[in-house]
Amino acid sequence: MADQTTSSCGDALPRNKSVIVVGAGTMGSGIAEVAAAAGHTVYLRDASDAAVERGLGMIRASLDKRVARGKLDSAARDEVLKRVQSTLPDGAMAEVGLVIEVIYEDLESKVNALSALESQLPVDAIVATNTSSLSVTALAGRLKRPERVVGMHFFNPATVLPLVEVFSGHVTAPDVAQTIFATALAWGKTPVYCRSTPGFIVNRVARPFYGEALRLLQEQVASPATLDAVMRESGGFRMGPCELMDLIGHDVNFAVTRSVYQAFFDDPRYKPSLMQKDLVDAGWLGRKSGRGFFDYRDGASPVVIDELATNRKPWVVRVEGDLGPARPLVDLLVTLDDIRLERTAGDGLLRVDGLVLALTDGRTATERAAALGEAVVLFDLALDYATCGRIAIAAAAQASAVDVLKAAGLFGALGKRVSQLADVPGMLVMRTVAMLVNEGAEAVYQGIASADSVDAAMTKGVNYPVGPMAWGRDIGLATVLRTVRNLGASYGEDRYRGSVWLQREVQAAS
Repeated sequence: MADQTTSSCGDALPRNKSVIVVGAGTMGSGIAEVAAAAGHTVYLRDASDAAVERGLGMIRASLDKRVARGKLDSAARDEVLKRVQSTLPDGAMAEVGLVIEVIYEDLESKVNALSALESQLPVDAIVATNTSSLSVTALAGRLKRPERVVGMHFFNPATVLPLVEVFSGHVTAPDVAQTIFATALAWGKTPVYCRSTPGFIVNRVARPFYGEALRLLQEQVASPATLDAVMRESGGFRMGPCELMDLIGHDVNFAVTRSVYQAFFDDPRYKPSLMQKDLVDAGWLGRKSGRGFFDYRDGASPVVIDELATNRKPWVVRVEGDLGPARPLVDLLVTLDDIRLERTAGDGLLRVDGLVLALTDGRTATERAAALGEAVVLFDLALDYATCGRIAIAAAAQASAVDVLKAAGLFGALGKRVSQLADVPGMLVMRTVAMLVNEGAEAVYQGIASADSVDAAMTKGVNYPVGPMAWGRDIGLATVLRTVRNLGASYGEDRYRGSVWLQREVQAAS
C-alpha cells in the first residue's frame, strides 16, 4: 500500500460544492463548522428542527469562543455562520458534492437516513460516513451507488483534533477516496488512509489501552487512580485509561469494543470486559452520569494515588550488563554522588544493596525470582526515564518488605514517586505498550495501513505521546515480542500472540 499519510493524488472538493451534514449533535455540528470555515455552504440536518437548532447553537458558541480568544475576528465568524444553513432552498441539491453522515452507530439507522437522501443527490455526489467501527462495505452495499460511498472519520472535538481516517469499502472508487483525502487536507486536517476493517486504525489499535487496564483492574493490581497516574507520569499519556473511559462514556467505549470484537468473530484480543459491563449495567457511565471509575458528584472525596515511602537511600548500585530500554537510568545514577555505582557484565539487571531490580519483560517478578533463585523486584517501562515523575514496581512473592523499600528508595533518590502494583505479568506500561505495538504491527501486516499512518493516527487522533510503531522501535521490537510471548505463556491465551510482522522484523534483525 502506498503511504498516504501526508499526500494524495486527488483534487479536493471544490468550494462551490455544498456539503450536507446529517446529524446535528456534537460531532456533526463540529464537522459542519469545519466545512463551513473551509468555504463550503453547509446544510445541517437532523430528525427534528429542535436538534438542528441545538447544533447551530453549538456552532455559534464554538465560533464565539474563538473570537473571545483572539483566534478569529467577528467578521469571519459571521461569514462562517452565514454558510451554515438549516434548510435547502429549491434547486440547491444540484450543487451538493458531499454528504457526511454523523448519526448513531447503528447500521440500519444509517442506511435509512442515507437511502432517503440518495435519490435526491447528483449522481457524482460522494456519500461519506463518520462511523467509528461499522463496515463501510456493509453500508455501501445497501445503497444505490456503493462506489460513491467512503469513510471519513473525524475525532471529537472535530474543530480541534486534526486526524481524519479515510477508509474505502470493497467497491469504493479510488478517485472517491482520493477526493476525500484531499478534501480533509484542504480543510486543515491530517488525513490517513486505511482499508475498511473493524475499528479502522484508531479504534482497533487503541483497544489494548483500555483492555489491558480493565484486565488489571479485574486482577486487583491497583486502584484506578494509581493505574492512571502510572500511565500519565511514567507512560507519558495525556490521560490514564480509567479517566479517559469515564470521559468517553462507558456505554460508548463498551459498545465500540463489542462491535470490534463481534466484527472480528470473537477474536480474544478484543474481548470486552465484564468489569466495564457492570459499570454500564449500573448506569455508572462516567462524567456524563456523575459516576464511573471516579465520583464526579458535588462533595465527592478526592482520589488517592497509592505511593510508597522512598526515604531509604541505597549505598551501592551495580549495573550488570545492558539495561536495554532502561539504559537512561544509568545516566541518572551517575549524577548521584552519595551512591557508589559499579558496572559489570551481566544479564541487564541492577543490584541495589544486593537486591535484584530489573525491567519487566512480560513475566512476573515471582517467576523471575524462581529462575534466579533470589528475590526480585521489577520496575515498569517509562516513556522517558530521565524526565518521568513516577515509576511503578512489583515485588516477587520471595521478596521482603525491606526489598520493596530498597527498590523504592533507589527511584526516590532519582527524584521519582513510586507506586507498587501487584505482581502480574508485564506490569502496566510495558504490557500496554507492547500490545499497542503488536496491534499496530498486525494492521500493517494485513495491509490495513502503513506504519507511518498508524503512528499519525494514534498521535493526531488520540494524542499518544509516540506512535506505537515508532515506540516499538525505540524500545526494541525484540523486547516487544518477548513481552507479548511471555504474556501468552503466563495467561495461556491467544489474546497474547505475536504478530507475524513483528516476528519477521525481529528475525530479520537477528
